[in-house]
Amino acid sequence: MIVTLTVNPSVDASTSIERVVPDHKLRCREASYKPGGGGINVSRAIRRLGGESLALYASGGLHGQLLQHMLEQEGVRQQEIRISGQTRENLIVVEESTGQQFRFDMPGPHFIEGDWIQCLEQLKALTEKPTYIVASGSLPPGCPVDFYGRVVETAKQWNARVIVDTSGEALQYAADAGVYLLKPNARELEELVGHGIAGDEELKAAALELIEQGRTEVVVVSLGGQGALLITREGCEHLNAPEVQVLSVVGAGDSLVAGTVYSLERGWPLREAVQFGIASGSAAVMNPERELCKREDTERLFAEMKEADKA
Repeated sequence: MIVTLTVNPSVDASTSIERVVPDHKLRCREASYKPGGGGINVSRAIRRLGGESLALYASGGLHGQLLQHMLEQEGVRQQEIRISGQTRENLIVVEESTGQQFRFDMPGPHFIEGDWIQCLEQLKALTEKPTYIVASGSLPPGCPVDFYGRVVETAKQWNARVIVDTSGEALQYAADAGVYLLKPNARELEELVGHGIAGDEELKAAALELIEQGRTEVVVVSLGGQGALLITREGCEHLNAPEVQVLSVVGAGDSLVAGTVYSLERGWPLREAVQFGIASGSAAVMNPERELCKREDTERLFAEMKEADKA
C-alpha cells in the first residue's frame, strides 16, 4: 500500500482578470476550486494513473469539508486527521492582458501540539501495512521542523520506504533520519549539502555525498524539462524528459513522484520507475494548471522514452 501524508493541504481557488490594478475593486471571473498540497496531489496523480493510495491528511473547518468532498469526487481513498484550525485556502490569479500568474500561498493553520501529535498517532495506527510512505509538502506554523524525521522513525515499524519531497529545514531533518528517496531540485540539493553546485557532475557528487552519509538510498534530482538525475550507490544517470508543449508546470513534481512510487509499488526496477515518473511529470505540464498527469499521455510518453533507449 502507498500512503501519502499531507499536514498542510489546501483548497486552491483559481480565477482570472483582465488586469491587476492596485487600490481598485477587481472583478474577477468565476473561480474554480481544486485540492492542493504535495501528498494530496501525489494521491490524485496516482489515481489518474490507474493506481490507488491512501491520502492521509490534516483537515479542519469548512475548507477541510470542501477538501474531503473534492477528493471523494475524484475517487481518492482518504483518511482525515481532524485538527483545531482551518485548512488553508490559496489563491491563483491569471492576468489575462499579460498572461502573468499571481500565486498567493497561505501559511496554513497554526498547529497546536495536539495537532501534529495526532498526525503521527494516526499514521502509527494504520491497520494496513504501508510499503511506501510519501511525505510531501510544506509544514504549517507550529509544526516542529523535524516532523518528517519523526515520520521516518514511525515508518520503521513496518520497514516502509519513505519518499520525502519538501524543502528547507524540514528536508534537512527528514534526510538526517535516513529516507529511501529524496527528490530535490538543484537549489534544495545545495541546501542539503551546504555548498554551491555547478553542473551535472557536481550535482552527482553532492547526491552521492548524501548517500554515503546514510541520509538517503536514492536521489532523484529534478531538472524540469531536461528530465532528472538518478543517483544511487551503483551509479548515476541522466534520464531525459520527452519534448512536450508546456501549458503549466504546476503539479509536475508531484506527478513525477506519483509515477515513480506507483511503479515501484508495482515491482518495477528503479530506473524504469523513475522514467515512468518523468513521463508522468511531462504529461502533467501538457495540461492546464493543477490537472496533473493523464494516464494515456503518460503511457504514450513512457513508450516513446523506451523506444529512444533502444535507438
